[in-house]
Amino acid sequence: MPTSPKYTIPGLTTAEGEKLAGILQERLNALIDLHLTLKHVHWNVVGPHFIAVHEMIDPHVDEVIAMVDETAERIATLGTSPSGTPGAVVSGRSWDDYSLGRATTNEHLGALDEVYVRLIADHRKVQEAVADIDPVTEDMVIGQAKQLELFHWFVRAHLESSGGALSTEGALSEAEAAIQASDAADVTE
Repeated sequence: MPTSPKYTIPGLTTAEGEKLAGILQERLNALIDLHLTLKHVHWNVVGPHFIAVHEMIDPHVDEVIAMVDETAERIATLGTSPSGTPGAVVSGRSWDDYSLGRATTNEHLGALDEVYVRLIADHRKVQEAVADIDPVTEDMVIGQAKQLELFHWFVRAHLESSGGALSTEGALSEAEAAIQASDAADVTE
């Protein structure tokens, strides 16, 4: 359970450190959730493009685990206790569990597109929120966003037509994006 810090980084007030830690705890929850979601997809993806997607995911899982550690250590550096227990992650999140089980590569990639849209938008909001408080935390968030955006591009490259149309365009949920991606794949195969 997070506690009020007795100290924080030199140059910040304890109130600023506590505010930053609270913001970062939300990112920690999201990154832990992403790590588990990516492993879930890795284990449950099927279809003719299985091996390409299966192997594409693992290096990013490692990157996300590094982001989790970096974020938790930043929270601790700010003088607050990071919370990474399953219960804390579930109770601290504002989104539903990933909705797909065993599904085709296109279905999972379509759903992951929606996961990344939300995740990256939230990371960008956090970057703006911390910009005037702490440039070190801002730099960390920017670096993470860069890696997340790159992998999102990898996901979207599978969902894009040669004309540049994204099969998940306009989807409002993971399930809807999965259906749209699957339908688009059925048309091209």
